[in-house]
Amino acid sequence: MENNSTIVHQGLAGVLVDHTAVSKVMPETNSLTYRGYAVQDLCEHFRFEDVAYLIVNGELPNSEQITEFQEHERSKRGISDELSKILSLLPASAHPMDTLRTGVSVLGCEDSRIWDNTYETNYDKYINLLANIPVLIAYSYRYAKGLDPIAPRNDISMAENFFYMCFGVIPKPEVIKAFDVSLILYAEHSFNCSTFTTRVITSSESDFYSAVCGGIGALKGPLHGGANEYVMHMLKEIDDPTKAEQWMLDALATKKKIMGFGHRVYKSGDSRVPTMTKYANLMAEATGQNKWMEISSILEKVMIEKKNIYPNLDFPAGPAYYMMGFDIEMFTPIFVMARITGWTAHILEQTANNKLIRPLSNYIGANQRSIES
Repeated sequence: MENNSTIVHQGLAGVLVDHTAVSKVMPETNSLTYRGYAVQDLCEHFRFEDVAYLIVNGELPNSEQITEFQEHERSKRGISDELSKILSLLPASAHPMDTLRTGVSVLGCEDSRIWDNTYETNYDKYINLLANIPVLIAYSYRYAKGLDPIAPRNDISMAENFFYMCFGVIPKPEVIKAFDVSLILYAEHSFNCSTFTTRVITSSESDFYSAVCGGIGALKGPLHGGANEYVMHMLKEIDDPTKAEQWMLDALATKKKIMGFGHRVYKSGDSRVPTMTKYANLMAEATGQNKWMEISSILEKVMIEKKNIYPNLDFPAGPAYYMMGFDIEMFTPIFVMARITGWTAHILEQTANNKLIRPLSNYIGANQRSIES
């Protein structure tokens, strides 16, 4: 029977479960910070590689450190022929998050250090995944379209290399910058669903790759990372800016679930949205696909007026990726490219001061009873 005096925080809302030094939303400025730096400032002054170093190492790199970091990452680019073959055999209809999860699992199988959870070894595993998650995504993308994969290059940035592996060309610098900004914004966000999943798995003293596979599984869900895909499906359904206001009014009237709005952490708007919106608008100008941002602006206005609910990062990121030429199903795997940095920082943090995560539940089932003979 239910114990009505027991307070249960469903979804662990408002519950502190551990300490972290990785990131925080600063309430006085409504800014998401990585290791103390406001993410909007990082976007304007640094590349994703710099932030990937910062989040895991705790400080921004100097010139020697970033050179060494980049050389380490670039030296790891490239997957085995066996893994490439496995990706080619997966169904073309499979969601890219599923093929990515499979690819990461195989990378773990290929790593003889699977049970070595020392800091140095796990850091090297991080660089391996940072380098090859883009390879897994790009190879799966091309195999699904019946195309041969394009091997990674080791003389260009992570963002440039990803576009090259997917499309065979490197786009204009403004496209690369917008993509880089999206990776920085998606890189880390405290104890979110997927990050907490990686920490739970790590707390059992399982291996690094298993924790990352768990994170991918959690991120796939539409209430978490998968929301950016649903945002673009919504924009394509509306398709015409003149229909946007009525679409939103009808959706609100029928209590339709609308992706890309609201966030448990932010009460007055996601601090990452203005930066991503800025670069999404630049993408619209560069590609001439202005209608997606026009629709988005109308939807945002109506939602704020009627419900006082603000958009989250997925809302501008979805159309930005679409205008860059990516298939909608690739949006969440791109999220993984960025979030491997945050997951790693938390895996290392959990490992350094570990305690098995094992919460209690409030039982509301039947009292103990006898089996009738």
